[in-house]
Amino acid sequence: MPPPNQAPGRPGNLTPEQEAKLKEFWLVVLKTFGVLPPPSLLESSAITSTTSINSAAVAPKISETASSEANGDKKKKRFGVFRKKDKENNKEKEKEKEKEKEMTSASTISSPTIGSTVGPDDNDKYGQSKQYKTALAEMSPEELRVAFWSMVQADHPDGLLLRFLRARKWDVKKALVMMVSTMHWRLKEVDVQSIMFKGEGAALAEHDEGFLKQVRLGKSYLHSTDKAGRPICVVRARLHKQGDQSEDALNRYTIYVIETARVCLKDPVDTATVVFDLSDFSLANMDYAPVKFMIKCFEAHYPESLGVCLVYKAPWIFQGIWNIIKGWLDPVVASKIHFVRNVDQLAEFIDRDKLWKELGGPDAYEYKYIEPIPGEDDLLQDVETREKLLEERAKIVREFEDATYNWIYSSSSDVRQARFDIAKRLKIDYVGLDPYLRARSIYDRMHYINLKESVE
Repeated sequence: MPPPNQAPGRPGNLTPEQEAKLKEFWLVVLKTFGVLPPPSLLESSAITSTTSINSAAVAPKISETASSEANGDKKKKRFGVFRKKDKENNKEKEKEKEKEKEMTSASTISSPTIGSTVGPDDNDKYGQSKQYKTALAEMSPEELRVAFWSMVQADHPDGLLLRFLRARKWDVKKALVMMVSTMHWRLKEVDVQSIMFKGEGAALAEHDEGFLKQVRLGKSYLHSTDKAGRPICVVRARLHKQGDQSEDALNRYTIYVIETARVCLKDPVDTATVVFDLSDFSLANMDYAPVKFMIKCFEAHYPESLGVCLVYKAPWIFQGIWNIIKGWLDPVVASKIHFVRNVDQLAEFIDRDKLWKELGGPDAYEYKYIEPIPGEDDLLQDVETREKLLEERAKIVREFEDATYNWIYSSSSDVRQARFDIAKRLKIDYVGLDPYLRARSIYDRMHYINLKESVE
C-alpha cells in the first residue's frame, strides 16, 4: 500500500500502465549500465529469444577502453557505491567479460523496443541529446551506474527513475536521455559528490570565503514545512550582491542547498517549497546568471523536485525582471510559481502558526549560522570503514538489480514484495553510510536533518 496522501506516479502508487513504463525504463537503464540479468532468470522460461541482452534498446554499448581514450586522461578517484581495490576490481572485470561472452552466445532476452538510437528532440532546451551522446562517449557503463546509485542515497530507486519519467511525460527514450545527461553533469561537470563530501568544514579549512559567506549570511536556508509537509527553502534576495562571490562559488552553494534539501525529504513527500523573499529587494540585488543556473538545475537535473515556488513581496521594479525570467521557464515549472503579496496569501500555503517573524508570522525563529564543530567530520577520513560499507552496499544494490530483472518479467506479488523489501534495506543502509560520504551541515548541527527518522 502507498503511504497516505502519496501523489500519483510514485513508488507503490502506480497505475498498470505506469508500472509497465517503469519496467521498460528499468530495462534500458540496466542495459545502459551494463548490468546483466541473474543466471536464474536466463535459465528460466520467462525470457524469450527476441533481442540479445547485449544489444542496447536505446544506447550503444561503450567499452571502458574507448571511454578512457575519449577522456584522454586517467580517471579521478571517486567514492562510488562499487569502488574496490584495483586488483579485485580488475579480476571482477575479467569475470564479467567472460560471463558476458558466454551469455551473448547462449542467451537472449525479450525487451521493449524503443529504438536503437536517440534522435533530436524539438523541445531539447538544454541540449541534453548532445550531452547524452557525450556521456556515452566519455563515461563507461559502470561510471554511469555509480553516478546513478550515488544519487539515489536514501531515496527509493524507483522514485528517482520516476522523476525522470514524469518530467518527460512517460516517454522512456526522453527520460533516458535526461537521466544519462544528469549523471554526466553530476560526475563530470560539477562533481556533486565532492561538493557534499567537502561541505562547510572543508570550506572553513580551505578558506573558501565565497562559499562560506553565503552559508553564514543565510542567503538561503531551510526551515519548517508547508501545509503539504514539504521542507521550505527561503531565498533572501536582498542579501545577494553580484560580484561578492565567484560564479563557481555561487553554483556550488546552490547545488549544496538543493542536495541538502534532498536529504531532508521524508516519505511520502518528495518535493520542496521555495520562498523567494523579495522584501527590501533592489536592482543592486538582481543577478540573472544564478537565476538561470537555478532554473536549469530544477528543469534539467533535479526533475520533479520543486513542489511550489512562492515569490513574496515582489516590488514594482520586479515586474520587468519577471517578464524576462518567465520566458526562460518551462510551462510546468512556471505553473508552480505563485506571487504572494502579504501574510494572508502566504498562509494559504504555509500554516500561519508556522510562519516566522521574518515572513510576518508569530514564530520567533531567526537564522543563525552554527560554525562547524571540531571532529564532526572525522568519519570522512575513515577510508577503511567507508570501503567496507560501500562493498556491503554494493551487494544490496546487486540484489536489487537482480530483483528488478525478475520483477520486469513477472507479475507475481511475491516478486514485487521481495524487490520492495530490498529497496527498504537500501534506504536503511544509507543511514549508516551517510556520515562517511557527506560532511555535516548546519542542519545536522541543529538536528533539522534526521535520516534515521526519514526511513522509518
